Amino acid sequence: MPETPVFSTAAVAAPHTLAAETGQTILAAGGNAVEAMVAMAATIAVVYPHMNGLGGDGFWLVREPGGRVHALDASGPAGALATIKRYRDKGYDAIPSRGADSALTVAGAIGGWGLALELAKALGGHLPLDLLLGDAIRHARAGYPVSGSEARFKTSEEAALYAVPGFAEAFLTEGKRTPPGTLRQVPRLADTLEQLVHAGLADFYRGDIGREIAADLERIGAPILRRDFETYRARVVQPLELRVGNATVYNLPPPTQGLTTLLILGMFERLGAIRAETPEHHHALIEASKRAFTIGENVVADPMNMIHDPAAFLTPSALEREAAAIDMRRAAPYPLPRSPEGDTIWMGAIDKDGLAVSYIQSVFWAFGSGCVLPATGIHWHNRGSAFSLNPASHNALEPGRKPFHTLNPPMAAFDDGRVLSFGTMGGETQPQILAQIFTRYVLGMGLADAVDAPRWLLNKGKGTSPAIVRMEGRFDSGLIRALSALGHEIDESPEPYTDNFGHGGMLVKHPRNGRVEATHDPRSDGGALGL
Repeated sequence: MPETPVFSTAAVAAPHTLAAETGQTILAAGGNAVEAMVAMAATIAVVYPHMNGLGGDGFWLVREPGGRVHALDASGPAGALATIKRYRDKGYDAIPSRGADSALTVAGAIGGWGLALELAKALGGHLPLDLLLGDAIRHARAGYPVSGSEARFKTSEEAALYAVPGFAEAFLTEGKRTPPGTLRQVPRLADTLEQLVHAGLADFYRGDIGREIAADLERIGAPILRRDFETYRARVVQPLELRVGNATVYNLPPPTQGLTTLLILGMFERLGAIRAETPEHHHALIEASKRAFTIGENVVADPMNMIHDPAAFLTPSALEREAAAIDMRRAAPYPLPRSPEGDTIWMGAIDKDGLAVSYIQSVFWAFGSGCVLPATGIHWHNRGSAFSLNPASHNALEPGRKPFHTLNPPMAAFDDGRVLSFGTMGGETQPQILAQIFTRYVLGMGLADAVDAPRWLLNKGKGTSPAIVRMEGRFDSGLIRALSALGHEIDESPEPYTDNFGHGGMLVKHPRNGRVEATHDPRSDGGALGL
């Protein structure tokens, strides 16, 4: 059984050791948790490019020691030229996942860093930007070792990704995945980060960097214009919240699938007292996931284009109605309407004062669109591929709209004063993973055990084919037999740990002694560090 690291006053958790080291350095320099997270976000944007980058989006939850929770939406809208007609005229039935036509939304992550630093300053932050971005610049300039996750990570449409102009030169070695440990230098990205230090983060949108990005996107044929950058702002939004047992759980509102995560937890609680790691535990979560995903797929969209109030689905009566429809004796049929692929990083930080951060940053699929912009060294995300080309869809493509987002960074405040920051990567499967690690913790598992324990993922059924529950190879054979007897189609992985089951992390601060327990996934390249 793994031991949970415990730190005296503060801690960070990240899927890459270099990002965790950056966070620890900022905390040691007197920075608060938000400043530490901005620095970590910069470092991991350089050293974990298959999962995230400057050309992606981000979402923040920040909880002040007094209990106030801030939610920041740093996702970007579709560009001015991104119309259904444009794609139909090019012969598309769906938005492609790779190449310039998939690079159709503004990248919001840097705008989120800027908005987060405004909040950090209001909460007493004082560290300069050159210190916060210093590690990222150093790793980009001097080189960083290619991670094991990047070298082994499998993604669909690999051939299409490799064929995107500029991708092979940036990320491959002799046409193949770069071996782990290989030193990779990215001087243009280092120059971009240094320019952000000198000119400020807003330069990414309204300065020299924004001009270069817009010019490169225009050159490759992406449907984003300079004015799309000039008008972009990250936004403060109202977080969703739900009482679950003796805790209040928070998450981001649409366009994220934060609603889906809260729905699973709300239904699970209403299914009665369940012991951890029993067939009932996992069957209840699988069935709640089916119902929650169905609601999310039919509801979540650009918040300016939504018909339904997401909070209406989190009322006690609505959750009781959904939970009552779950048969604890039999698996329900279930087709997932969308591919679960998606690659992301989640990181957490809690400082000595109890300021807590849950943050997620992504380029969507591995390496995003695959487009590497030559002037800045930035690779652009493909989040816009989540749009529909059906004008009747609630996620229909339209300039200025935001697509459906898989990203959701939750946080929980317990009645006894504990504050839990937790999250995972995993694309559309994030709510399933979050529900597993959270319920394991509240049902009595230690943090490290909850994150280390084997996971399952519900995969869509095609046509008349049943849904498949893919399970890591460490599950008890009796539990697998019991789930099969309930009607679940099981596909057991021979591998005990795999990236495809997410990179999760958890941190909890205890009010009695101020200590912070923190852990990050053994499936990733990171860990937890602190003071």
